[in-house]
Amino acid sequence: MSLLVLSHPAASRHRPPAGHPERPERQAAALAAVTGLGLAVTEAPEAGDADLAPCHPQAWIEALTAAEPAQGAVALDPDTWLSPGSLEAARRAAGGALAAVDAVMGGRTRAAFVAMRPPGHHALATQAMGFCLFANIALAAKAALDRHGAGRVAIVDFDVHHGNGTEALVEDDPRILFCSTHQFPFWPGTGAASHEGPHGTVVNVPLRAGTDGAGFRAAVAERILPRVAAHRPDLILISAGFDAHRDDPLGGLRLETSDFAWITGELRLLADRHAQGRVVSCLEGGYDLDALREGVRAHLEALA
Repeated sequence: MSLLVLSHPAASRHRPPAGHPERPERQAAALAAVTGLGLAVTEAPEAGDADLAPCHPQAWIEALTAAEPAQGAVALDPDTWLSPGSLEAARRAAGGALAAVDAVMGGRTRAAFVAMRPPGHHALATQAMGFCLFANIALAAKAALDRHGAGRVAIVDFDVHHGNGTEALVEDDPRILFCSTHQFPFWPGTGAASHEGPHGTVVNVPLRAGTDGAGFRAAVAERILPRVAAHRPDLILISAGFDAHRDDPLGGLRLETSDFAWITGELRLLADRHAQGRVVSCLEGGYDLDALREGVRAHLEALA
């Protein structure tokens, strides 16, 4: 299988309090899918301050770093926590996304998956939110454009929660198309279909609780795939959240593992047609460990 996978043991050292859904066992579940397919894992590097700067001001990076405790865990908000090691994990999640873009845009691989936590699609420029510390996918999009000279990038987010942080950080750039399917109304309260961004490059596809795979596929086929094709991206980025699965404890959608394989395959075809096959995917949500493991496996098989 021709697929670069980036990860690092630091991801398991980010430890919110016991009982928190974004727990270290998620990392083990994702990596079980990777190793089950016989894929090698490349070490995700740490993002430096300069790497984070396109989305996060230096003062915020320093404040977040200073807030990391020497022991125990501290809450940044009711959902988002820091423990010893959280900042290394978050820097490697961002660094893995950037390294994946470097590898794909540099022609060393056609597709890459970043199996790291904490996730990133809720992180704002100066606010950690929804389990997320740094804006991994938004950073990846900006790197493709500014480091590698991509003309256009498309982001597709199929997490059960709207990727509000990614949207906020990229919607001012008309070169970036942001598409999201998500349960609505639902946390974080954003993602209405009427919001298209200042350049019309935001495509929000809200789904009512209880929507199954057939409804999901129809919405994606009608609203998202044609927009990605029309954008003609040089790179497709995926925020791969598996919490829209019917067994996930945090969401109310009814997707099956085969639905994640389907959307990944459709995006793979669009990448082959418009982007020389270039796809980078980053792990977001997914809180039932069995559903997460099987979803990641299906996603990787379709990517490769």
